[in-house]
Amino acid sequence: MKLRATISIAILLTSLVWAQKSPRLESAMTVIESTLPRKAKGHPEAYPNAIVMYDSVTAPDGKHLRTIITKPRDAKGKLPVIFVAGWLSCDSVEAPADTKDESGLVFRGLAQLQEFALFRMDKQGVGDSEGDCAETDFESELTAYRAAFRAVKNYDFIDANRIFILGISNGGGFAPLVPESDAEQAQVRGYISIGGWVKTWFEHMLEIERRRFALMGKSPGEVNDRMNGAATLYHEWLIEGRSVDDILKEQPQLADLWPEGKDHTHLYGRPLAFYQQLQKLNLGVAWSRVKVPTYVLRGAFDWMMSREDSELISTYVNKNGDLASFYEIPDTGHTFQHYLSLADAFKGKRAPFDPKMIGLLADWLQNKAITHED
Repeated sequence: MKLRATISIAILLTSLVWAQKSPRLESAMTVIESTLPRKAKGHPEAYPNAIVMYDSVTAPDGKHLRTIITKPRDAKGKLPVIFVAGWLSCDSVEAPADTKDESGLVFRGLAQLQEFALFRMDKQGVGDSEGDCAETDFESELTAYRAAFRAVKNYDFIDANRIFILGISNGGGFAPLVPESDAEQAQVRGYISIGGWVKTWFEHMLEIERRRFALMGKSPGEVNDRMNGAATLYHEWLIEGRSVDDILKEQPQLADLWPEGKDHTHLYGRPLAFYQQLQKLNLGVAWSRVKVPTYVLRGAFDWMMSREDSELISTYVNKNGDLASFYEIPDTGHTFQHYLSLADAFKGKRAPFDPKMIGLLADWLQNKAITHED
């Protein structure tokens, strides 16, 4: 199995290179588009050995959202599918041939695996999708992912009872919430969580702020002083449910601690309600219910999410049997970025993408899809 996966990765990486170098090859690739208008000005995603379907799904809030589904060109029968539960930021999951984004490069690799379909959705206001990402709360986003998950059964080349959910960053935390009913949970054959979380969002904010202050060069004493203020700020906001604007008006000495400066209505590009809803989640319960193989990954230079979160996900799943494995990826950041140090990761100083990342995912997926096939 290891040899087979290695050969597959070598072939698809060669295809990636040729697709980027050969416009004629790209023009000959098969792309099927839906009626949802494209907003992007560039060429649609395309591959020499895969068919790309640009489709859409209607979220419960009425927004029409872009879905991108790929399948091997010569596929026969129904295929297991990799369903992506994405990150927090308002970045598209589309991966054109000229992408430099590491997640996009991983998607391009997964799209060319010969044993799988790949299913992605752009959340509200991202890519071609309708809506405003900056004002969309988490509950609306989650219900959109659930609508996309239910749409998997609409494709006759997908085996809707062999779904592997790939959760990235925030999606690496909430992934087990996507299949809502018992019947939907039974459709999932495995999870991959990379850069995920499982503690409360309040705990996460305290942990990321401590790391952020230290990486900013603050002294240990300054870090502790700042953490006293951060604990007050995030408790008032996330636990007590107060607005950040009211908190900072009442306690102006905390203003310097707020990551977004004078913008008191958003954090990391999302509305404050998004995080108050994350705070209400109990992901410990969600992951404790997972009874399928789970691969928990964390970048060694991830300063955003803690190692303990990933270890806890693995621990909770393994209480249901020997199902989960945890691996910390060397020289890797929060998701698929390649860095040479933690300081470089904090500064966003990337090293060239390491294609071994694709093989890491493909090896596990191919092994689990075959081992657990009915």
